[in-house]
Amino acid sequence: MVLVMRIGQAAEQALLEASAIRFYETAGVLPAPARNDAGYRDYDEMDIEVMRFVRRLRALELPLDDIREIVRLRVSGEAPCKSVREAIARESEAVDDRIAELTRLRTELRSLRQRMDATVDQWPQACVCHVIEET
Repeated sequence: MVLVMRIGQAAEQALLEASAIRFYETAGVLPAPARNDAGYRDYDEMDIEVMRFVRRLRALELPLDDIREIVRLRVSGEAPCKSVREAIARESEAVDDRIAELTRLRTELRSLRQRMDATVDQWPQACVCHVIEET
C-alpha cells in the first residue's frame, strides 16, 4: 500500500516548510507531484526521500542549478555521485574564497578600529568620520 499525503504532512516528514516544497517545485528542483481530482498535491514515500535529499544538499549550500541536475539524475535512476562530488568541490572552493575575503575584511576592520581608538580625542566635530573619509 502506497501512503499518500498532502503537502503539510509531506513537509513535516521531510523536515521542510510547505512553502519550501512549493518553491522547489516551481524552480524545477523537485518534480511536479501527482494531483488528486480536487487538484491537491499528493506525495508518497519516494517524494519524501527526494525532499530529504534536497534538504541535505541545500544544507551544504549547493546552488539550486546543481541540485536540480543532481535530483534529475536521481529521479531518472542514475547515480548522481559524480555530480554531487563536482558540486561539492565547487562549493568548497567558493567557501575558501569567501573565507579569504572575510579574513581580509576582518584585518581591515581591526586596523580601522585601532586607528579610531588611537585618535578618538582628535575627531573633528564637523567630520562624518575621518577614518572612513580617508580610506
